[in-house]
Amino acid sequence: MVALKKYARLEGSALWRAQPQDQRREVVVSIGDATLTITDLQDRPLTHWSIAAIKRANPGTRPAIFHPEGDPGETLELAADEAQMIDALEKLRRAVDRARPRPGRVRWVGFTASVGVVALLAAFWLPGALVNHTVSVVPSVKRADIGAALIDRIERMTGPACAEPAGLRAIQKLRARLGSGPIAVLPGTANTSLHLPGGYILLDRTVVEDFEEPDVAAGFVLAEAVLAAASDPLRDLLRAVGTRASFQLLTTGSLDGETLDAYARLLLTQSRGMPNEEKLLAAFAAREVRSAPYAYAIDVTGETVLTLIEADPMAGRNPRPLLSDADWLRLQNICGG
Repeated sequence: MVALKKYARLEGSALWRAQPQDQRREVVVSIGDATLTITDLQDRPLTHWSIAAIKRANPGTRPAIFHPEGDPGETLELAADEAQMIDALEKLRRAVDRARPRPGRVRWVGFTASVGVVALLAAFWLPGALVNHTVSVVPSVKRADIGAALIDRIERMTGPACAEPAGLRAIQKLRARLGSGPIAVLPGTANTSLHLPGGYILLDRTVVEDFEEPDVAAGFVLAEAVLAAASDPLRDLLRAVGTRASFQLLTTGSLDGETLDAYARLLLTQSRGMPNEEKLLAAFAAREVRSAPYAYAIDVTGETVLTLIEADPMAGRNPRPLLSDADWLRLQNICGG
């Protein structure tokens, strides 16, 4: 989801607390591309909320109190004089709600019947069959909600995603150039990159800070996209956390915080596989990106990635720039130096 253009630069002040026992603190909130960014008065990011998952605790009254879906303990209070920000959030929440699937009566009856059948026969199904059925009926909006919730859990372990404004604008340009899902840069992870349900791609800050050209960061983005295309990220999640989570998602439409926390920890600790080289080279060719810089970032000797180096689809060519030099410098500074 892309925030309405008229709200793209809207900012306001509010009172925020991470947990019910915490003291409320004054913060600055701003609306961006699919997220609400909360920063302290020194412009340091505290957290990001997915706009698609924002709920209101007190509809129709002011001060307005909002919280992330599934976590009413974390609150954001907007005073009555922040009417423009309150109205903007309400309009965006309504827009998200209108975008959600509205199945007709026959489709709803069929879906309810299928849930009943699954409930009766679950004891006889193989876990893989239940996962496959769940993946086939979960809509894209719910996948995005799950991805955003996972980002929130991951940020609690790595620190908030880097959010220097000029860097965020630069990464949006890279995303558009690559045709990828939302990209976020994290301040410190054990893995250089991750992909999540809903099309989200996460990069470690070293991917943008430790290399001289954007081709390396672009390569990690394309690699994660190829991995996600080869194995549905939602299916990977459900296989990892067990059958109970599949049944929970199928019957309630959500996953509990304990399940999300467990999978977030797994993502940050498990080893990452390499995508199929043929498909990865096709992705590099389609987006006019050099594969050799990415290959040397994976293995400085080049021995284990020789195909990506020798078959670089842009070798001897002059591909379109991924970013201008100025935008690349801005992206390298997305974590504030």
